Amino acid sequence: MNLRIAFLCAALTLPVAAEPPYSGTIFIDPDIITSADPTTYLSVTPKGRGVREMFDRRKNAFIKVNARLFSARFSDSRVIEVQVNPEFASSKAKRLAVKYAKVIGRLPKCLRVDVDTVWIHAGLQPFGGGNRNLLIHTGQSALYERDGILEETMVHEASHTSLDDDHAMAKGWLAAQKSDPDFISTYARDYPTREDVAETFLLWLAVRHRAERIDPAVATTIRNTIPARLRYFDKFRFDISPVK
Repeated sequence: MNLRIAFLCAALTLPVAAEPPYSGTIFIDPDIITSADPTTYLSVTPKGRGVREMFDRRKNAFIKVNARLFSARFSDSRVIEVQVNPEFASSKAKRLAVKYAKVIGRLPKCLRVDVDTVWIHAGLQPFGGGNRNLLIHTGQSALYERDGILEETMVHEASHTSLDDDHAMAKGWLAAQKSDPDFISTYARDYPTREDVAETFLLWLAVRHRAERIDPAVATTIRNTIPARLRYFDKFRFDISPVK
């Protein structure tokens, strides 16, 4: 065997770095929160029209529109302004405001504390969080609804809105990242400061509060992959109502 062949054979025996167990956590289980679960939603009240600056992924920019406005009220006293692109007729805009307010009302309270506004547009574009806001594109929503993961996606985005600022760069969180065996998803691994909190919180909610709804093997994978991150979230005693 010549040296070149010997080197190649040796290289083939080198260990391959393990990949995170999932590509993205919203796709793991559609039953963590469902449309049958309780919601804190109370009502949506039309507020007429008003000029608002909204981010639209179809343009990849902030735009100013004379939006259709609604006040969404929740039983824990949270009031959110829902801003709907005027591309939707008035009656349709109200139905959309009600629809998504009900979904938002199913999210843990700790994820709604910093949500001041909701932006709703047409289009097949990803949802978004941050900016004290939740961004919704109804074409993409239809796909999430088809797959039963609308609520799971909203948990992810609301985690950006209400958790990232306090946790994404916190010393305890960064220490947990280093301590854990791996990232829970390739999305979290590829964007560790931007996506890891949102990718993880949904699964913390699942294994700590909805374990009966997920596959036991999945729960074991989660616990074995990110134990330090789970313990990090445990410390905060988040208000997760109306989740039981």
